[in-house]
Amino acid sequence: MHLELLVEEPSAEAALAKILPKIINDRHTFTIHTFQGKQDLLAKLPNRLKGYKPWMSADMRIVVLVDRDREDCHSLKDQIEMIAIDAGLVTKSRPHRSRSFQIVNRLAIEELEAWLFGDVEAMKAAYPRIPPTLAERERYRDPDAIIGGTWEALEKVLKDAGYYKAGMPKIEVARNISQHMNPDRNSSNSFRMFREGIMACIS
Repeated sequence: MHLELLVEEPSAEAALAKILPKIINDRHTFTIHTFQGKQDLLAKLPNRLKGYKPWMSADMRIVVLVDRDREDCHSLKDQIEMIAIDAGLVTKSRPHRSRSFQIVNRLAIEELEAWLFGDVEAMKAAYPRIPPTLAERERYRDPDAIIGGTWEALEKVLKDAGYYKAGMPKIEVARNISQHMNPDRNSSNSFRMFREGIMACIS
């Protein structure tokens, strides 16, 4: 199976380039396409999916990943689902009785950084000065429910530990943490949903 992943920014690409090989085996391939933010991805998605449609094969799946940010997750998911359906594709969430799904749409809630908080062991492996009790603190127990923005929360954790006093480089941090991540232990529900979607693509 070959996976075509559409993501909204380079930090997502950096993380997925490290995470995906831990989820799929060597028999499967993937390509990650990056856009200039969520609005750019959503604006270009209709034509992009219509472009895929004529040459979609049985051994290819598309995966669309966007941050929920502060939007209503159901409305955002429905928006992406309808774009796919209008392009003539079968989505995993809305299966066709006689055709296999071709596209999986997933949300990172509320941002990709929640997936990094979902594996505190990986965070500590990349940045050893992070407190060992971080995962036990109430604010971080549910990565998808962190209030005030997960990007901002991650930057504060790293600064408090003595890293990146001048500001957090998102791509570098995503790459550093994701290389230590174990997909089987992530506590972020939105990450687990993403992993489930990937596993469904290759099964």
